[in-house]
Amino acid sequence: MANLVIDIGNTALKAAWAEELTLGRTYRYQGERIMDFIISLTAEQKPEIMVLSSVRNFSKKDVSVLKEHCGKLIVVDESVSGKYDLPEYLTPDRTASLIAARHLFKNKGCTVFDLGAMLTVDFIDKEGKYLGGNVSLGCRTRFKSLHRYSKNLPLLQCQEEVQEIGNDVFSSIHSGVISGMVFELTGYLSQNPENIAVFTGGDAIYFAKRIKNSIFVVCNLVHMGLALIALEYDKKD
Repeated sequence: MANLVIDIGNTALKAAWAEELTLGRTYRYQGERIMDFIISLTAEQKPEIMVLSSVRNFSKKDVSVLKEHCGKLIVVDESVSGKYDLPEYLTPDRTASLIAARHLFKNKGCTVFDLGAMLTVDFIDKEGKYLGGNVSLGCRTRFKSLHRYSKNLPLLQCQEEVQEIGNDVFSSIHSGVISGMVFELTGYLSQNPENIAVFTGGDAIYFAKRIKNSIFVVCNLVHMGLALIALEYDKKD
């Protein structure tokens, strides 16, 4: 029986079916009826294990309902982080990403970048020990902040062609945000050049193309980590 792994981030819900570590059909949902959407995924097939990573809090009632639609529900929280020797303060998606990075790059130091609404940068050594990490604004959030906290600057989005130096309002914003992100990422990479660099998140491919370093882009890194949590539980059961 397949497992269902779900990651609820700041902007969207992303889910996938998993047969052990093989990820199958994936789903994306942006809306307020999250519980209804999750339950709809289980209508045709009840997952053996459902693993939930969420930045939002679920009520006890919601958790009870979800338990009725799977064989076992695992909510990634502080207790799960502790089992993998990761700090309790990490968000569930960061915990899952690091679990996956350890699995994919055994005996290698890694710098894991999640480029979504937030930019998170986490470091693990070649023994898999977590060394710490940083949190900053993601690319799209930087565009939104410029628009929100100024009187005249427009709201822009990422675009493929970006000038090195802007010569009008639009190109100045694009160049400032994108070049700033590239400089930031390159700075982290230069601090630990021996580490494997792993990019994940919605803007991973966009920025990997703009970095000269060798980058591993693993867009489903969080789901892979959640699948590993389910597999580990299944082995112990």
